[in-house]
Amino acid sequence: MLGDDLVELLGDAIPADHHRQTLADDLLLTHYARLARAGEGGRVLDLGCGAGDSVEQFRSLNPDVAWLGVDLERSPEVATRTRTDAEFRTFDGRSIPAGDGSLDVVYCKQVLEHVEAPRPLIADVARVLRPGGLFMGSTSQLEPYHSLSVGNITPYGLKRLVDDAGMELTEVRPGLDGVTLIAHRALGMPAITRRYWARESPPNRVVGLAARAGRIGTRQANAIKLLLCGQYAFVARR
Repeated sequence: MLGDDLVELLGDAIPADHHRQTLADDLLLTHYARLARAGEGGRVLDLGCGAGDSVEQFRSLNPDVAWLGVDLERSPEVATRTRTDAEFRTFDGRSIPAGDGSLDVVYCKQVLEHVEAPRPLIADVARVLRPGGLFMGSTSQLEPYHSLSVGNITPYGLKRLVDDAGMELTEVRPGLDGVTLIAHRALGMPAITRRYWARESPPNRVVGLAARAGRIGTRQANAIKLLLCGQYAFVARR
């Protein structure tokens, strides 16, 4: 069946609870909120923070969070930054300016597709996370060129990178499908397709309906969506 190869390779990292389209933001409402309630999410780094928008999301879940934003010195997103109520640092794209085991969470939303050398960077993520700390976010698989992107990573490719860094990929969920992302870019990124970041896209709805009609299990439906996704969300544990 379609997706069987991903199920075999990723196993329980493909969830069986639901197959809804997922954003990196959704992970904050589940995984980070759980850490915050347990008093374990006090030290957060937004890797590739751009304008620094995530600081408000983290503070809404944990007012005492020590949030650090890290990005290249120049990028289209950094150029839009105006906020002065958070700490920002620049780096070279490989070596994170933080101490060994100093962080509870490294958040990385739609950044890895812009990284020229993801392997050493993800290895450095493992270095700065404490044991049990979380690396979470989202990245692209079938997304056209955008904003200085240099490549896309498949879910299995991310698992290889995470494994090599000494971490464990614990969760990978489908985001916006590749067909809609390609159409969005081809049509000049209009509002009519942009809305599908906030709601289930038509191709993802078709897969969901077909899964219910064919009595396909939730994990298999997720695998099919992951196979065809433009973006996906992930969680890895140090």
